[in-house]
Amino acid sequence: MKKFFLLTAVFFVLSLGLIACSSDSGSATEGNKEDEANSEDNEKEEEEKAKKEKAEKEAAKKKKEEEEKKQSKYEFDKPDTVRGLYVTGHSAGGEKFDTLLDLIDDTDLNSMVIDIKDDNGNITYEPDKDLPFSDQGEAYMKDPEEVLETMEEEEVYPIARIVVFKDTVLAEEEPDLSFKENGDVWHNGSDEAFVNPYSEDVWEQNLEVAKEVAEMGFQEIQFDYVRFPEGFEDKADDFSYDKGDYEDIDDDVESRVEAVTDFVKYANKELEDYDVDVSVDVFGYTVTVDNAPGIGQDIVQIGEQIDVLSSMVYPSHWGEDSLDISKPDLEPYEVMQKYMVKEKGKFFEMEDEPVSRPWIQDFSAPWLGDGNYKEYGKEDVEAQIRGLNEAGVDEFLLWNASNEYTEGVDYKPDLDEDKVKEIEKEDKELKEEVEEEKEDDDSNNEDSDDNSDNDDNDDNDEDDTEKEKEE
Repeated sequence: MKKFFLLTAVFFVLSLGLIACSSDSGSATEGNKEDEANSEDNEKEEEEKAKKEKAEKEAAKKKKEEEEKKQSKYEFDKPDTVRGLYVTGHSAGGEKFDTLLDLIDDTDLNSMVIDIKDDNGNITYEPDKDLPFSDQGEAYMKDPEEVLETMEEEEVYPIARIVVFKDTVLAEEEPDLSFKENGDVWHNGSDEAFVNPYSEDVWEQNLEVAKEVAEMGFQEIQFDYVRFPEGFEDKADDFSYDKGDYEDIDDDVESRVEAVTDFVKYANKELEDYDVDVSVDVFGYTVTVDNAPGIGQDIVQIGEQIDVLSSMVYPSHWGEDSLDISKPDLEPYEVMQKYMVKEKGKFFEMEDEPVSRPWIQDFSAPWLGDGNYKEYGKEDVEAQIRGLNEAGVDEFLLWNASNEYTEGVDYKPDLDEDKVKEIEKEDKELKEEVEEEKEDDDSNNEDSDDNSDNDDNDDNDEDDTEKEKEE
């Protein structure tokens, strides 16, 4: 019996030992599993951390590369006073380029406005194949950067001209971005097509070009043909086109002005980080109207968005009796003088004035007919410059479509100091007059708002009276 109890006790003790070992083994196994799980979590955290750090480094590197691209690789000193001439892509890429450089070197000219996107919509060099506008490229300039290097050496200030909404190439490639008449892309009398200023796709395509040449090294982006086609107000009903975000604006003039101004505002904002000036060309006659009803150019609204405004003040572009001048092309000095009075009136309306840098003509206009034009030479070019300078505008750009500029011109002609003082006095009086008109307009607007509030109160009083009657 004792033996039985002894064996039972031994068995009990052994069982307890086995249970304890099993428990320890289970605990150890669970512990190992927990350790393995913690290890895996730590590895995942390390991997995520490494991925995050790698992504941050790549983003920082990309940002740095983008910032470096936006900074010009060339060193250009902007002239205190820009005096420039127009240069086609063909001239910039050909033998004429050296002739034009010599002209600048021998005179007080200091800048070139070079076609980057021309009047047909061609890009005047061959862009990289991965750029969205590469199929519009023409190798007029084989190497635009070589052109910039030469200009840097010769200390010539580079301005890139980009024609925006007159674009036959893009209109024919993508008709939905243009104006269609009877199902086909509309062309004007010169067989030129326009693209739609309401279209933000058109905006973006032009800004891609602007950013490309800003990165290339051009110091200023000059947008030309920032408008609807001439006489658009008479043709619009015959066209089919998309008004996009401007569809709900009932007033057609307002919608066109808003679309053009919005493009300029957007372009200026998009180019802020590129360390370039932004300029816009406008018709000279925009100073004589509140806004140009057909083309959508409001000089005050456009001018407040940009660094430089270049009105095309060519005497040949004014009709008979314009600016109170019988035959403007025969009176280049008077055209500049009388134009500047109009322009200053507009500039004084602006909260933030741009630099005025008008386009003047160095060409003759025989298409005006005998007795209505003259052969422009040295004296006529100087007369335009003197007219601007005496009116307080020192900057100008010369236009000749063939880049054949008059020899021997003095681009800083002598001025009549008495005339300068007289104009300064007139400017002061004009500015005071414009400011008074603005104050009167503000006062009238406030009175109008007050009257509107009173009308609302009167309506409420009438409502109260009606309620009293009903009661």
